[in-house]
Amino acid sequence: MFKLEIPRVGMLEIKHLVLDFNGTLSVDGQVKTGVKEKLLELSKDLEIHVVTADTFGKAKKALIDVDCKVHILPPEEAHDELKLKYVEELGAKNVCAIGNGSNDALMLAEAGLGIAVLMEEGMSREAFLAADVLVKDINDALDLLLKPLRLKATLRR
Repeated sequence: MFKLEIPRVGMLEIKHLVLDFNGTLSVDGQVKTGVKEKLLELSKDLEIHVVTADTFGKAKKALIDVDCKVHILPPEEAHDELKLKYVEELGAKNVCAIGNGSNDALMLAEAGLGIAVLMEEGMSREAFLAADVLVKDINDALDLLLKPLRLKATLRR
């Protein structure tokens, strides 16, 4: 579990890290350099979940050596609602969600901590407005959890 007291906000108690794959962990289906190592470090304290439409069909293979659960969403259903339901079932207040797309906005808004990333594939307006924090790269997002004083400085009121 990840615990962090945020001045004038309260205590964050994160048990689960829920991530999108395409545009968040990866670019064009390729996991960004440094991400696997950071996920392995975070998996010591958090249960990691990757919830994705898997546009390029590479998520499970790309993450085979990472201690995480990969959940592929069915193509015919509303992915934003499925991601929200996934987060709610984990206990939203104990989830850190990271994403970049329109289909990530509901989970970013509902999670105890929502982080939006703006990488090469861009970020939707909905994700931007739903997140608590915006970062320029997935490695920066993961570093907020690995180096929590950064997060404390960003979120205090």
